[in-house]
Amino acid sequence: MVLPSHGDGNGGASLDSGHARLHELGYKQELKRDLSVLSNFAFSFSIISVLTGITTLYNNGLNYGGPVSVVYGWFVASAFTMLVGLSMAEICSSYPTSGGLYYWSAKLAGPGWAPFASWITGWFNIVGQWAVTTSVDYSLAQLIQVIILLSTGGKNGGGYEASKYVVIGFHGGILLLHAIINSLPISLLSFFGQLAAIWNLLGVFLLMILIPSVATERASAKFVFTHFNTDNGEGIKSRGYIFLLGLLMSQYTLTGYDASAHMTEETKNADRNGPRGIISAIGISIIVGWGYILGITFAVTDIPYLLSEKNDAGGYAIAEIFYLAFKRRYGSGVGGIICLGVVAVAIFFCGMSSVTSNSRMAYAFSRDGAMPFSSLWHKVNKQEVPINAVWLSAFISFCMALPSLGSIVAFDAMVSIATIGLYIAYALPIFFRVTLARKSFIPGPFNLGRYGVIVGWVAVLWVVTISVLFSMPVSYPITIETLNYTPVAVGCLLVLVVSYWILCGRHWFKGPITNIDK
Repeated sequence: MVLPSHGDGNGGASLDSGHARLHELGYKQELKRDLSVLSNFAFSFSIISVLTGITTLYNNGLNYGGPVSVVYGWFVASAFTMLVGLSMAEICSSYPTSGGLYYWSAKLAGPGWAPFASWITGWFNIVGQWAVTTSVDYSLAQLIQVIILLSTGGKNGGGYEASKYVVIGFHGGILLLHAIINSLPISLLSFFGQLAAIWNLLGVFLLMILIPSVATERASAKFVFTHFNTDNGEGIKSRGYIFLLGLLMSQYTLTGYDASAHMTEETKNADRNGPRGIISAIGISIIVGWGYILGITFAVTDIPYLLSEKNDAGGYAIAEIFYLAFKRRYGSGVGGIICLGVVAVAIFFCGMSSVTSNSRMAYAFSRDGAMPFSSLWHKVNKQEVPINAVWLSAFISFCMALPSLGSIVAFDAMVSIATIGLYIAYALPIFFRVTLARKSFIPGPFNLGRYGVIVGWVAVLWVVTISVLFSMPVSYPITIETLNYTPVAVGCLLVLVVSYWILCGRHWFKGPITNIDK
């Protein structure tokens, strides 16, 4: 049996299939369709950015389980993430629009539930994306702080430690640069996206080989593949629980691949190339990410010291690994600082691509009237760039980092939405596809055939699992300082979104609306 798929809608091959399908869905082609499958892949791959996620949360992996957690936990998270990605790719092939997830929910939930399903998915998606940009650019600001600290002598050598106000200033400056770059025409942005993908690939291969090669003290294969760290200082002794908490590093890293969906209105033959972008970004990230983890972990010999705030990097584990590797061999840590610069550039590209994805989501969501002042945010300039949505995304991502000035706990809670909130948005359309639309869903050129429903259910159950897992306590005894505020942050977002819907949204938001003149 041949599964039904969408044609070009024009009776011929002259019209781009993505353009034709967009027209079938009721939308004008307002953005410039100039991205190849490579460019589409590059945006998602750059946002996943294993150099960003692993470097930022390697401390978490070392603390909760150590080598066993980071090495094997990567495969656990990767396997389930690929299933989530496959389910999203199948839906993307059928509905290749910039709205992505929220549009999919509307179409799959059916007429009765479409407005509410679209509303809640869209808000979780866009707030989750803003939280991703916030966490990425703030982590770059923190890394710049560490680079400056090591460059001026390190914590034990009188190095300069930037205040939280300087760090937030770095964060604002980075966002400003990202907004300026994202104001450029899509052809230039496509070039930067491909450059980012190349930089991430080459950077991973460089560091995974260079660091263990330079290190004078290397861990044994037995240590890397069998050592389990239970000395976390958090009062948690259960090995199973510790391992599960250590999955956060891997799962946080493997997010953001919905960018390929949000870029479909600018991608050639998007009903085919959008899904390819999602799957290839996840697949290649899994491979190179594991290589990076192995390379760095072979340079780990003293976990308590790497996590100690008394080391030269102030407790930033990977920065200390790089610094010590060169200092012990050459008497100077300059080489390690340069390696940190390679990571910093990768994180910069990650934030750049994240703002690109944010702005396309904001453009589409406001085009359908879901956001306050929607008419302002969905405007495009002469270069066919949603310029107002770009600057809105940068501004909100700056504001979301401001709680760090008062409480790092409050900031961590907000950033937790980057993982849980975003994955909830990923799961909702998949859930509707395997329930309400199980029999009515018409697949596009890319589809999972008879396995679509099974894969979809596993993907949904995995999102439920990690949502519960990452809301669990991470330290005992539980105090106001050690409480995991993730469920509080996600719960508040849910309450705000639903309240906004009940009070006013339901009166005027009817789900995605077409903009083609009849």
